[in-house]
Amino acid sequence: MPKKKKEETAENQVSEDLPEKEIVKVAEKESLEGTEEAKSLEAKKKKLLEKVAKLKGKIEEASSEEMKEKVKGKKKEDMLIPLDEYVKAGIYLGTRVVTPDMKPFVYRRRADGLAIFNTDIIDEKIREGAEFMSKFNPEDIIVVCKRQAGWKVVELFSKLTGIRAFTKKYPAGILTNSKLPNFFENELTVIADHWVDRNSLHDTLRVRKKVLMICDTNNFSKGADKVIIGNNKSAKSLGVIFYLLTKEYCKAKGIKADVPDLEYWTGEKE
Repeated sequence: MPKKKKEETAENQVSEDLPEKEIVKVAEKESLEGTEEAKSLEAKKKKLLEKVAKLKGKIEEASSEEMKEKVKGKKKEDMLIPLDEYVKAGIYLGTRVVTPDMKPFVYRRRADGLAIFNTDIIDEKIREGAEFMSKFNPEDIIVVCKRQAGWKVVELFSKLTGIRAFTKKYPAGILTNSKLPNFFENELTVIADHWVDRNSLHDTLRVRKKVLMICDTNNFSKGADKVIIGNNKSAKSLGVIFYLLTKEYCKAKGIKADVPDLEYWTGEKE
């Protein structure tokens, strides 16, 4: 095997036995790769790791066995959407890094090293996330997604539900600095990826408000009051998540909205 090929293989096979600091570095790199923030990653690395260390901890989640038992008797027809729709969108595909927080939700690893989420648990967590979100009024919620793959569906979600959305850029301090002209108070922040959207997470935690976080296998869930698990890097996967959140939220709050079919959210139909 050529030297370059060996290096690529070694780089792609991330061991779960890596020291925690190394897991943090690789997990962050996976989420930021290809974003503007990645360009200045090295300069900010030390500062970011200090912030992550402060946020580090355990969220009270059921063990993998408990979660499996919980969904064991669940019928496929009781799922929010058919199983094949989840599979088609690749929502179950994680990354090569699995953080301790996400281990309970991982079913297995593929031959190429990618971790695979348990699809039944994905459905359960989306349902729980929608129920949690429905406890809040639209004007008290914000959703943040700086990842380009999620811009379209997050903005559509915002339009249909009346929930304020921040894509492309999150104005730092709008939740914490009352002197800013665009300052406002919210009760819940929905975060698409804590690595990319960490500023909004930190602001929300500073003012002690609730957090609903979408977590991939390389995410830490510290600070989240409720998590939704799934691929948060793919446009199709994010489309499924926000389609279901929109439908369930509108139904729970009695919002009459003309929600497009799932194919529109996943980009299969314009």
